[in-house]
Amino acid sequence: MNTTAPSPPRPPATPGRSPFARLAGFSYRHRKLVLLLWAVLLAGVWAVASATGDDYREDYSLPGTDSQHAADLLAAHGADQGADTLDIVLHDDAGLRAGGTEERVTAMLAEVGRLPGVAEVADPYATEAAVSADGTTGYATVVLTVPSEQLETAAVQDILDTARTAQTDGLRVELGGDAARQLAESGGPGEGLGILAALVILVFLFGSVVAAGLPVITALFAVGSALGAIVIASHVFTIADYTPYMMMLVGLGVGIDYALLIFARFRTELAAGATPERATGHAMDAAGRTVFFAGCTVIVALLGLVALGLGSLQGIGLSVAVTVLVTMAAALTMLPALLGFFGARFARGFAQRDAKRAARGRRPSGDRWRTVATAVQRRPLTALLVAVVALLGLSAPALGMRLGFADAGNDPGGTTSRAAYDLLSDGFGPGFNGPFAVVTEGGDEGAERAAAEAAAVLADTPGIAATTPPFPSPDGAVATVVAFPDSAPQDAETADLLGELRDDVLPALAERTGAEHVVGGATAANEDFAATTAARMPLFIGLVVGVSLLLLLVVFRSFLIPLKAALLNLLSIGAALGAMTAVFQHGLFGVEPGPVESFLPVMIFAVVFGLSMDYEIFLVSRIHEEWRRHGDHRAAVREGLAHTGSVVTAAGAIMIVVFGSFLLSSDRMLQQMGFGMAVAIFVDAVVIRCLVVPAAMQLMGRRAWWLPASLARSLPVVELERH
Repeated sequence: MNTTAPSPPRPPATPGRSPFARLAGFSYRHRKLVLLLWAVLLAGVWAVASATGDDYREDYSLPGTDSQHAADLLAAHGADQGADTLDIVLHDDAGLRAGGTEERVTAMLAEVGRLPGVAEVADPYATEAAVSADGTTGYATVVLTVPSEQLETAAVQDILDTARTAQTDGLRVELGGDAARQLAESGGPGEGLGILAALVILVFLFGSVVAAGLPVITALFAVGSALGAIVIASHVFTIADYTPYMMMLVGLGVGIDYALLIFARFRTELAAGATPERATGHAMDAAGRTVFFAGCTVIVALLGLVALGLGSLQGIGLSVAVTVLVTMAAALTMLPALLGFFGARFARGFAQRDAKRAARGRRPSGDRWRTVATAVQRRPLTALLVAVVALLGLSAPALGMRLGFADAGNDPGGTTSRAAYDLLSDGFGPGFNGPFAVVTEGGDEGAERAAAEAAAVLADTPGIAATTPPFPSPDGAVATVVAFPDSAPQDAETADLLGELRDDVLPALAERTGAEHVVGGATAANEDFAATTAARMPLFIGLVVGVSLLLLLVVFRSFLIPLKAALLNLLSIGAALGAMTAVFQHGLFGVEPGPVESFLPVMIFAVVFGLSMDYEIFLVSRIHEEWRRHGDHRAAVREGLAHTGSVVTAAGAIMIVVFGSFLLSSDRMLQQMGFGMAVAIFVDAVVIRCLVVPAAMQLMGRRAWWLPASLARSLPVVELERH
């Protein structure tokens, strides 16, 4: 077979004037101008954002699904609800009509009806279905004038406060519905604690508060600019209101990470005797390239979310991709400018610190990593097998992952939305909070007659607790039957029941009635979203992995290294998803069990797969640099880990504390994402990059750099390290 031999060793030389070196030189020499431009950008973006305000909105439409078809039918025939609602939930063990309770409740509902944002309030005493069979629990539906997400939290609190004026020792009043869940949300100190912890790690790494502050400042400028840009972009693109939290989660971690990789190389160049300006150029010529290609991989992975075609998820992918792009630009321009101001001070400080360490007889951190690499190289196959088996075991729970959406039943205990959910579940059955809407169109004797027959069949179907009479549309073309399952919305039994209705019960009914029966409603839509996401996942994974393999093939001019990187990245993501499933779905560590948020696996895959490339490119490019310097592959693996081990683990630790800080949020979705990404980064930075990669590189030897000659001639030449 005709192959290209690995490139011969080359002695170190002065850095070439690559675009990265030229950019670093410009930023260093014109540091005041560069910092002024970043300040103007941040201020300008937020001036426009403040003037326009945001227009966050969500889009969970699912073309081609039954739930979307049901919603379209109702909308086409004027039978859609058209307005969001809240539920004032009432409970009194003595009964809702005893001891003057009815009079107090009626007066209270009249007061609620006069509040801003309220269109009308239904009287529970006028509707038999609004009071439980035992008469102790009931609910009054509050019709809002605006969508739930547009109702201010203060307005929701006013509704709750007014409703509770009727509360007594015997009568309990709670507020349920999507808007009520705002009251369960708390800002929390997550982001601030994450940044503080990152700063502490950087201080220990560099021994200087000023040095530690530069990566943090760079990240804050970048994330702040990106957040302002997305506020403006929300008027053009569909961007959900929780997107900024994800942008902060990813942007802070990535921004600090990128700046750290460059700054660590800057310090290494200073230790080798370079002047601050030359050290900046050298750092950008090596680590700057790593940041650029790694950032491009993250952006490609995030833009792959567009291929899923899932409404708001596309807006999330675009927004986080913009955040990564801006943080990468800040690391490549703003950081060199800051080094222009503080470089000479760092040179003196680092030299003094290294002299003190030497005087105390303390080994450089690189020596410890050489020891680790040497131990791995003695038993590379054993190290590889032990690590892979352990990670496969951690990944195993992901095989049983159940996707869904959190509802009020997952809100923290003690919140009014959770209390309302529990009261309704106890009073009317667990399926009351997530009924199916069975929409009927056509029929031999008309839609209403066919829907009535559907109600009778559904009432006799195992798993259905109760059904309502048909509700015809204004034009009579469609009719809707509400069916309440025996099980809660997030239970696996509910998903199984939905499948049985669609596959067996309703098709058989349609043959008799000549009508079309479609199951919709929020619970069915959630199941459809999860199924659609799972069905499109292989396309998404193939796209992201394929583009990443091509990029690494060009960068490293190697056939085996891209394959190794892709497999190991998939392994770290699998471990993260397995840990998420064990904790949030199965309730490990006392967490309330529930489904994994439907879009999080693809979101975590996109972000983590890209971030894993940071460490892969950073470590392997340094191994390649050392190998080209002296031609000894074993020594190259050892020295590559020695020069990057502390940086990779510090960068990983920063990512972990930033992502982990979101566990302090009250939002279950943010908790899941923060936990999953923290686990993935821990596995990737500690287990894979510092154990599995050195073992795999040792086993591959010189074959790691093999590339067929015909392919080598057709690929562009991209150099990551200086020659």
